[in-house]
Amino acid sequence: MAPSFDFSNRWMKETQKGTPVVVTMENPTFSVVEINGADAAFRPVEKTRGKNAKQVTWFLFLKAYHAIGCVTWFATVLWSLMGAIRKRLIDREGVTLESEKMEKGKVLFTVIKVFLVSSLVVLVFEVVVYLQGWHFGNPSVHIPRAADLEGLMHLVYVAWLRFRGEYIAPPMQALSKFCIVLFLIQSVDRMVLCFGCFWIKYKRIKPKIDGDALKVDDIEGSACSHPMVLVQIPMCNEREVYEQSISAVCQIDWPRDRLLIQVLDDSDDESIQWLIKTEVRKWSQKGINIIYRYRLVRTGYKAGNLKSAMSCDYVKDYEFVAIFDADFQPHPDFLKQTVPYFKDNPELGLVQARWAFVNKDENLLTRLQNINLCFHFEVEQQVNGAFLNFFGFNGTAGVWRIKALEESGGWLERTTVEDMDIAVRAHLNGWKFIFVNDVKVLCEVPESYEAYRKQQHRWHSGPMQLFRLCLPAILRSKISPWKKGNLILLFFLLRKLILPFYSFTLFCIILPLTMFVPEAELPLWVICYIPVFMSFLNILPAPKYFPFLVPYLLFENTMSVTKFNAMISGLFQLGSSYEWIVTKKAGRSSESDLVAAAEREVKSIMEQQKIHRGASDSVLVESNQCKEHKETNGTPVKKANKIYKKELTLALLLLTASVRSLLSAQGVHFYYLLFQGVTFLLVGLDLIGQQMS
Repeated sequence: MAPSFDFSNRWMKETQKGTPVVVTMENPTFSVVEINGADAAFRPVEKTRGKNAKQVTWFLFLKAYHAIGCVTWFATVLWSLMGAIRKRLIDREGVTLESEKMEKGKVLFTVIKVFLVSSLVVLVFEVVVYLQGWHFGNPSVHIPRAADLEGLMHLVYVAWLRFRGEYIAPPMQALSKFCIVLFLIQSVDRMVLCFGCFWIKYKRIKPKIDGDALKVDDIEGSACSHPMVLVQIPMCNEREVYEQSISAVCQIDWPRDRLLIQVLDDSDDESIQWLIKTEVRKWSQKGINIIYRYRLVRTGYKAGNLKSAMSCDYVKDYEFVAIFDADFQPHPDFLKQTVPYFKDNPELGLVQARWAFVNKDENLLTRLQNINLCFHFEVEQQVNGAFLNFFGFNGTAGVWRIKALEESGGWLERTTVEDMDIAVRAHLNGWKFIFVNDVKVLCEVPESYEAYRKQQHRWHSGPMQLFRLCLPAILRSKISPWKKGNLILLFFLLRKLILPFYSFTLFCIILPLTMFVPEAELPLWVICYIPVFMSFLNILPAPKYFPFLVPYLLFENTMSVTKFNAMISGLFQLGSSYEWIVTKKAGRSSESDLVAAAEREVKSIMEQQKIHRGASDSVLVESNQCKEHKETNGTPVKKANKIYKKELTLALLLLTASVRSLLSAQGVHFYYLLFQGVTFLLVGLDLIGQQMS
């Protein structure tokens, strides 16, 4: 008989826990064991057990240290922000208020001010009510009866609740549901594009060249295999970048007798004209077939400039035309990597190369732009080019078949997006496009928020203006119905109209207002999960920028104000829809370009000495005049950062809504509104991007 152990006397002292268990074993050493409770060794130990007063004191000191560190960090950030605001206000005499300089967006600004004033009034009222202890913000709470009212203030608050639930909440709910549907449709479109990009990577789908299209066995006749190519460099007051652009184009590896370079100068500054003329003359003396064109009647912006250049008689001798904006620096083998795609492909009208940016890591603004443009080229352009043979021409770094331009009507001056205009008309005439993702051309992105804002306004107002003009032609065209649907529904409506509409309306207006109308509160997946996932997809083509996921999401919502305003102005033909402002360049070059420039500088000094020895008096006079222009006009004009009223007003609206969200204890809503409001504040004070002296 095995000995029995009875622990019941010990366990009876404690409160019994658990269920008695009977365990039977074969050939037992112990016949039966009855368990009525837990052993003391397995009981949870009290948190305070084993701690003395000294340990508790050190623990509290550690907590206090971390709390002081957090408060100090927050105070430092707040002090820096207040210092930046103070600096902007002190320099107000030298700062141009965007809303005072430009009349565009006055209606939108007025609407935002109305929302802000209404939100502030409601916030003050609800704070007073909250202090009174009347918490009827939850829609599930029943409104008290008239017999339960405690005074005039209580009566007014109950009337506000009834008015809000019956008249404000229903239309806001309907509008929010409509925007959510648009948001989901656009998200599905973005996911389909990403899936197409993954499929291209997985299947290694690339445009192909049949053999070596430019290879000829006969060395003497090798030049005949190269088609006649015209290269155009349109520019307007491009003091910072004209030299490096002309230099890069003149070094393109192509037979000189089959290449002509046109420098199309639209500058209204005589000093810049002298500089460009001198640069063209320098390369012409080196044997490059390059000419300088300046038109007296400067109408139609870039489209008018290109149209004027294509009207020259000698253009009929050329088969292709390559276009580079003034800040683009093509590699010497650019034409050899793009022109061969046209061989044995008579339906091909355009070969578009990808952009690469020399200043993508200059500041936060350039990094955020690089994320957007990498997605545009890697996903949108590549997928549309591979599966549809159509995408919007980027206006530069592309090679056109001149026949395709002529049959599509040539360059038209009716919009500020002449590149998209000619692409749509060429697509309607049956021409196909190819996007070459492996060929990259160096260029710049705007480093200041002012330049970026103006660029985005033109890029989003022009497509809506073009949509109004092209819609009848699209409906009458002979292309297939699904191509018409792609042009109207996806290319124009979804990606050019719906995207800025729902982004601004849903996240900048409806979301903060729902803090004051809890009946129309947006679900968490709308304001957090899906936007973060979509931003994650946008950053995939540039994985090194994943740390900028949250700033990218907040900044894109901030830019929706500019994009929405531009979309409205283009759609309804407002005054600012046909406004073209040349994007400010910094004139930066890559490291390899700087090394090459240093080598060319040494050679140019020696050649300049030879030229001066045998130059005529007129050439020397022009050279001296050019130097005088450089000395008098070489220093840039000092500018100041601007203050943007619409962004600042929206910042106050969002911060007001974040304070209201505290009364409802809405954690995620509070943090989103707080950080989005701070982002609007930084952008409104022009604290993002390049800072002017």
